[in-house]
Amino acid sequence: MKTIQALIPPKRPGSRLTVCFSDGTSCKLVPAVAEDCGLYPGKELDEAALAALRSANGAASAKQRALRIISAAGVTEGDLKERLIRKGEAPEDAGAAVAWLSELKLLDDAETARQIVARGVSRGYGALRIQQMLYEKRVPRKYWEQALSEIPDQSEVLQDFLAARLGEDPDEKQRKRAIDAALRRGFSWSEVRTALRRIGSDEPE
Repeated sequence: MKTIQALIPPKRPGSRLTVCFSDGTSCKLVPAVAEDCGLYPGKELDEAALAALRSANGAASAKQRALRIISAAGVTEGDLKERLIRKGEAPEDAGAAVAWLSELKLLDDAETARQIVARGVSRGYGALRIQQMLYEKRVPRKYWEQALSEIPDQSEVLQDFLAARLGEDPDEKQRKRAIDAALRRGFSWSEVRTALRRIGSDEPE
């Protein structure tokens, strides 16, 4: 049995409330959980009540953190769950938070895939690099084809990139560096070779 000695309000919005017990221990709670559980100084909590409190707080903490993550950037269900676990949330709480957001239609893997592709295109990346971005963000493969089909023709983007890297009279090392840079950006060798021909530059020997 534990007796609540004091409830210390959070220092800033979005932070945790501190529950201090008479035995000198303390714990951090999402403020809404403390309110929902009717906590107050002097209240006694047995083991069952403490377990229920911890469970409710874990679920609320995961939901709160999940909302912060999706408000900052588009994420997939898999990526969000992994990030929540990495932040310290229990796997079951992370999974429940993801399911909760999905039910509220706040998670849309197909839309996230389109956002990732658009972001890659805006950065001047080729299809291979954008595919890597989809993989890194744990986008289910069933959404890849449609999202990747929205990549516009990037031949001029690649030509401009190579022309800027090569300059007017590039030597062999400059050509190799420019080509390597284009390949790292996700363009295929055939795309690079075609772009080199169009800007009138020789391939490296």
